[in-house]
Amino acid sequence: MALTDILLKYWGFSSFRPLQEDIIQSAIDGHDTLALLPTGGGKSLCYQVPGMAMDGLCIVVTPLIALMKDQVQALNAKNIKAVGIYHGMSKVEIDNAIDNCVYGDVKFLYLSPERLVTDMMRARIQKMRINLLAVDEAHCISQWGYDFRPPYLRIAEIRTLIPNTPILALTATATTQVVEDIQEKLDFKDARVFQKSFERKNLAYMVFREEDKLNKLLRICTKQKATGVVYVRNRKRTREIADWLVQQKVSADFYHAGLTSQERDAKQDAWMKERTRVIVSTNAFGMGIDKPNVRFVVHMDLPDSPEAYFQEAGRGGRDGNKAFAILLYNKADIQNLEQFHERSYPPLKEIRKIYNCLGNHFQLAIGSGKDQSMPFDIHKFAKTYSLNTFFIYNALGFLEKEGYLASSEALANPSRLMFLVSNEELYRFQVANPRYDPFLKMLLRSYTGLFTEFTRINEEDIAHRNGVPVEKVKKVLLDLHNMKILHYKEQNQKPVITFLEERLAASDLRISKEVYGERKAFARKRMEAMIEYVTSETKCRSLYLLAYFGEKGGKRCGQCDVCLERNKAGVSTYEFNQVVKYIKPKLQKEKISLEMLIDDLDLNLAEEKVINVMRYLKDNGKITETGDGILKWRS
Repeated sequence: MALTDILLKYWGFSSFRPLQEDIIQSAIDGHDTLALLPTGGGKSLCYQVPGMAMDGLCIVVTPLIALMKDQVQALNAKNIKAVGIYHGMSKVEIDNAIDNCVYGDVKFLYLSPERLVTDMMRARIQKMRINLLAVDEAHCISQWGYDFRPPYLRIAEIRTLIPNTPILALTATATTQVVEDIQEKLDFKDARVFQKSFERKNLAYMVFREEDKLNKLLRICTKQKATGVVYVRNRKRTREIADWLVQQKVSADFYHAGLTSQERDAKQDAWMKERTRVIVSTNAFGMGIDKPNVRFVVHMDLPDSPEAYFQEAGRGGRDGNKAFAILLYNKADIQNLEQFHERSYPPLKEIRKIYNCLGNHFQLAIGSGKDQSMPFDIHKFAKTYSLNTFFIYNALGFLEKEGYLASSEALANPSRLMFLVSNEELYRFQVANPRYDPFLKMLLRSYTGLFTEFTRINEEDIAHRNGVPVEKVKKVLLDLHNMKILHYKEQNQKPVITFLEERLAASDLRISKEVYGERKAFARKRMEAMIEYVTSETKCRSLYLLAYFGEKGGKRCGQCDVCLERNKAGVSTYEFNQVVKYIKPKLQKEKISLEMLIDDLDLNLAEEKVINVMRYLKDNGKITETGDGILKWRS
């Protein structure tokens, strides 16, 4: 089947977006390929279409459980068989999913990088017919990237098991250094890089220094009548701001990772279908969500890096129509960001202490615990061991990036079950145990596929159909589970910690001071770039971001807050730059008056234009003027 036919049949599109077909064809031709497409650029189709076009199975490596679940569900809805394996699933579920990949007709297997390189998976991969290894969020492989994850470094080990299978790496955010690092770390045989410009011509970047950010937000929500996203840093503020907007007659709701899966799904669905207009969220919202008509994205707090900001802001205007990416900040935000950076890197001795306390908490002996998943109450843990909760969060993040463990915050998997006996064996059981017969018949009427795969169930629905309490339904399911008639996995609303390696003595943790120091220094550089972005008042916002990602020679956007102010000066970019290039070194060396500066200026420009540029620089704080009319460049 032709690529366009696959695209039309399964996704309903008659043509590809720019570069998509080139990337897909490169993968089909067997070339290692790196695709750099901005957020909303259609990355998932770049591996899903070739996965469908070729015989065999496509493995997709991603660290994002939410993305796994969304894409598996979406593919299955299109009658494309896909499975995901992630932390929180039972061993039986994992074995069943992998068997379907080896012996069944599954087309897509979604895995975390940690899961990909386990001994069990390495052994089973050799039995699969793999047509493509897709590595999503590929920037995670680079220590120079903003979200470095050491387990990504082991992905290349799999290449020896599937030597003829090409790799397709994808990312929305990568600097030039990261682009080179991705290819090296994944052992690319040849350099095939497809890069769409990071420029978003329909997205107007705006930065406003505001002391009263709430009222500014209200004015934005009132002026922009369409759908929007508001990002804040902590969960408590999502509810506070959403409630405040509702009081101001704005249709709004809040979202964060601490909600149950039902709550998150309901809120996301209401926003997607525009029953809710504005969603106030932590950065947990948006990953893998493709809503085309988002007209504004507002950040109430400073992101940690330009990469994070670019990805989150890029969720606006995916339909190609005008949208606004607005960042509100004040002086306190910069101080908070710097403090947050320091607190995000707990001392190494604190990380070792928290790791040791985890082992004690779960009663794991040294050398045990590998691949064990256990419910985790962080607040109870903090109280038991007198630890700072923020330090625990960041220590867990560091231990996760080092590959020692994985943590899932409120990983609320729905309840699932699968029969462990055949249809005939179940019938004999029903005859021998008539008290279970009505319940089992109801299950079989209500759900399909119970004999071949784990199926999501809802105990409340079952209870309603049977006219019994929910707890009785759970007890019957547990009885059947214990009798090995079926495997029942009850929904777990608590976070889960999974030890990916045997528990070590804290002194044996392999944490290099040099690596720790380098990582902290890289994070500081990205933080400083973010601060420079918001405080710069003379460089086009779009050009700043493009330059950060290594794109040179672009034109100013003409629609960001900087460009709109500069447009008032009535001068071209060339004229503006010429004036600045001439006067900046002069004013840095000496204090002189405007009249003397204009008299000395030899640029063949109208005096009015020079004055307009000077006024712009003064209004934006780059030039200061003393009471006696003397000018000075503000460093």
